[in-house]
Amino acid sequence: MQTPSPKEITGLLVAWGDGDQSALEQLAPLVQSELHRLAHHYMGRERPGHTLQTSALVNEAYIRLIDWKNVRWQNRAHFFAVSAQLMRRILVDFARDRQNLKRGGDVPKVSLTAAAAFPTERGADLVALDEALKMLAEVDPRKSQVVEMRFFGGLSVKEVAEVLNVSEETVMRDWRLAKVWLLRELGQERDGDG
Repeated sequence: MQTPSPKEITGLLVAWGDGDQSALEQLAPLVQSELHRLAHHYMGRERPGHTLQTSALVNEAYIRLIDWKNVRWQNRAHFFAVSAQLMRRILVDFARDRQNLKRGGDVPKVSLTAAAAFPTERGADLVALDEALKMLAEVDPRKSQVVEMRFFGGLSVKEVAEVLNVSEETVMRDWRLAKVWLLRELGQERDGDG
């Protein structure tokens, strides 16, 4: 199967947003591999033996996406940014439910070292990171969005710039500043100061 162009995907997203269900049927197989890539990216950060599987994460995100009515999709990058956000919510909810079941059980805390290794560290505490991102969103919503799209969604700097309608330089600056801010917040939490 030929790889669809971003323009083709954007056209189908717009048609779907306008209520064309046949566009959704055409879109589903075209975005499936990208949704799996996003889910795999997310699951790669989870601890070994995580009970939620990549396919289940993709299915849950897909179910939530098709429930959205009359969304005005900007482009392919916007769709995948929203998909990344949904996957983040699913994993955080899953982690919270698991934590509640265990009453504060074995969910590891994020250390400064782990936070500094954003792209590669496994087993980061999504709940702590989610709380820190919510605090960052109160201070600077765009920086929080940049982290969400880059860290959780694996979107490129160019894709994030497209979604946010800013320059790539702005995305890089926001990314750097947000990482410093999050390091500080996660470090305070670990030290019991925050």
